[in-house]
Amino acid sequence: MTVRVAAVQLAATEDVEENLAAAVRLVSDAVARGAELVVLPEFGNHVSWYTDRAHARRMAETLDGPFVTTLAELAARHGIHLMVNCTLARADGRTTGTNVLIGPDGGVLATSDKQVLMGSERDHLDPATAPSPVVETPLGRIGLYSCMDGVIYETPRMLAVDGAQILLNSVNSFALDEASLHVPVRAVENGVWVVAANKVGPLVPDHSIHAVAAGVGVPVDMLHGAGESQIVAPDGTVVAIAPRAGEAVVVADIDVALADAKARPDGTDPMAGRRPELYRPIVEAPRGRTAPAGAAALTAAVVCPGPGDDALAGLRSAVAGGARLVVLPELAAWSDGRVPAAGGAGAFGLADVVEALDGTDAVAVWSERDGGTHLGLAADASGVVLRQPQLHASARHEDWVCELGDSVTVVDVPWGRLAVVVGDDALYPETFRLAALADADVVAVPFTTTAARDLDLMLLERAAENRLNLAVASRPGPHGAGMLVGLSSDFTLWASWANPFAGVISRPDPVLARAPVTSAVLRPACATNRMVTRGTDVVDGRPWDLAAVLVRPHAAAGPSRAGA
Repeated sequence: MTVRVAAVQLAATEDVEENLAAAVRLVSDAVARGAELVVLPEFGNHVSWYTDRAHARRMAETLDGPFVTTLAELAARHGIHLMVNCTLARADGRTTGTNVLIGPDGGVLATSDKQVLMGSERDHLDPATAPSPVVETPLGRIGLYSCMDGVIYETPRMLAVDGAQILLNSVNSFALDEASLHVPVRAVENGVWVVAANKVGPLVPDHSIHAVAAGVGVPVDMLHGAGESQIVAPDGTVVAIAPRAGEAVVVADIDVALADAKARPDGTDPMAGRRPELYRPIVEAPRGRTAPAGAAALTAAVVCPGPGDDALAGLRSAVAGGARLVVLPELAAWSDGRVPAAGGAGAFGLADVVEALDGTDAVAVWSERDGGTHLGLAADASGVVLRQPQLHASARHEDWVCELGDSVTVVDVPWGRLAVVVGDDALYPETFRLAALADADVVAVPFTTTAARDLDLMLLERAAENRLNLAVASRPGPHGAGMLVGLSSDFTLWASWANPFAGVISRPDPVLARAPVTSAVLRPACATNRMVTRGTDVVDGRPWDLAAVLVRPHAAAGPSRAGA
């Protein structure tokens, strides 16, 4: 089924009537361009800044008030589905940031309250008390979420696990990494369509913007909505995107059925392959990080051997160059001496690795076949320090992998805490969340890159949303090889930054592997800082108490679905 969808970007001020008029005008523009489903940005009723909770409550709307009903009448007049976001004065006393999905008859099909509040929103609003539903409509199965709910993976993942084909994201953000990372990654990691509408214009009223800019550490001219509203395909391709500034309507025709084909090029299905029984820590109450900080800096290297390159020689070269962590691709050489079908490295075993590390405190990570297990290994000069079986099935290894692991292991090494993610376990955001909850500082990923957005978007987001340093090694292929992702200390808003704010909050700067051996500096100590702004922790701030769908057996998923 092909559906024409639109994302609207606009500015909102303290003038509610003016904001409503802008929304009506731009939705009408989208309809004139044939849109059947239209998405508006977050906090469309009022600029998202209040003097106190009472002010936020006074300015909040109700479902039968003029802001929502005017837009509902517009949807009914044109026979469209429309997602509106505004603050709502709830009957139970809460004031929420809420997505409202309106059907073509003008009726409210579903509401979805924001689950993860960002910074000052916590001063004025209340979080969701129930999961977001997936709504059955003639256009497809639709899920709703808002801004910070998409900066970490759980909320979009819940909706995808519950069967959503189209995710609608209302955004109110000045961060450039919304459009470059957090919005499109939710499409590709879940195999769904994403339609995201962001704000433009000042995000704080003129009378307060200078004081807020000084406090948050963002220049006044950058404390504006970052625009770039977009429509993203299930493979992560951005099919339409608005400019960074100015009102805009972006439109695209989407084939909804593409969201039902989850398999990767090699046949692995990362949604069907989920193992909910392993994810229990994700839905448990946060305990906070307890492990001490690791080293301030760590020189790491990834060995990405091409045809004719020797992986063991690459390991020796990296160690000689001062690397204290070296990661090789998955199955860089079989333990029984057989050269893997992909070619490249010659045979080596544990004794060869230990010999290469002799006289150093370096750690090497690789994977090998151990009977029916794909086993990740970390070793130092004394021998193996960590054994990590692969946790999820992979179509590439289905002829021999018959035993899967049941947990993520984290080990202390001289420079911090290390986890190993083996092969296609890297396709599952849950794997990295488990590592973060176990207080990992660095994750080594012996991997095979097989799709266009494996590195940037998917693995880059694993570093960003978990505050994890990554070292990813793969044999080179059409979609790249490996990369090193070191965290920046410039992360928490309302705090001092070493460098001027350049528009990016959490997106790290990766070093892509361009040679058989690539080195970069990682920062284990930065993994202890998970506070993206005051009161908002990207690891412990996950909506753990709403995420039961993530740990339900596959056949049991779907109870939160709403009918149209």
